[in-house]
Amino acid sequence: MAGEMDLLDSMLDLTRRLPPMSIEENVSSLVELCPDYADDLLGSVDQPLKLRTDHTTGRDYLICDYNRDGESYRSPWSNEYHPPLHDATYPSARLRKLEIAANDAFDTYREMYFEGGVSSVFLWDLDDGGFAGVVLLKKTLNPATNASGSWDSIHVFEASERGRMAHYKLTMSNDKSNSTMGTVDLSGSMTRQVELDSSLTDSSSHITNTGRMIEDQEIKMRNLLQEVYFGKTKDVVHDLRSVDSLEKARKQREVQKELAGLLRK
Repeated sequence: MAGEMDLLDSMLDLTRRLPPMSIEENVSSLVELCPDYADDLLGSVDQPLKLRTDHTTGRDYLICDYNRDGESYRSPWSNEYHPPLHDATYPSARLRKLEIAANDAFDTYREMYFEGGVSSVFLWDLDDGGFAGVVLLKKTLNPATNASGSWDSIHVFEASERGRMAHYKLTMSNDKSNSTMGTVDLSGSMTRQVELDSSLTDSSSHITNTGRMIEDQEIKMRNLLQEVYFGKTKDVVHDLRSVDSLEKARKQREVQKELAGLLRK
């Protein structure tokens, strides 16, 4: 048993060190090498979100392990599985009503922040009387432009009601920004976790509370990308490539030396 866990840990450790932009190819290769660990590996490694189209409503939605049952995926718009299932699991009537409202709310959030892309929200009941859910967000740049890239967010949360209060646990994972321009690639993934106690006025308060948590975490994530990753990349590029000519730079150094000498005198 210990040997099996060591092998799985080694596979997970390898996926963290390989290029994030090739995560699908890397996981597929590892599954081919160790097919007995396919379920454990696929359940532990987040991969880029994929789109499906709801044939009933004609609207796109995102698929992941949280809306999958066997080989079928449930649409948040029609609450139907594609392909159809006879013994599928569905949220309760109360939770389905909240799920519909949450999809409308985060669809507005997606349009305001990303100006495009696709969002999906899925909720499910828990045995202790609470519920859990996942908010999926994906934005992909137009391939016709000179640059290509995508942003994938998976927000998994758990809500437990305590009278007029609710306790939330939010895990934000696989927030990945892939950017390709020319021969420069920038990609990566991060995971963050936060807990919060908030008041409840009605069932819609869950949408407000979780929405605020997700908004705050995404803002922090984007700021971190802007300040650290993109900022560091700009510094490296500016150090590698000089806009001014070498002759101009030589003259500037000579002037600096001359000024330094005069100051010393």
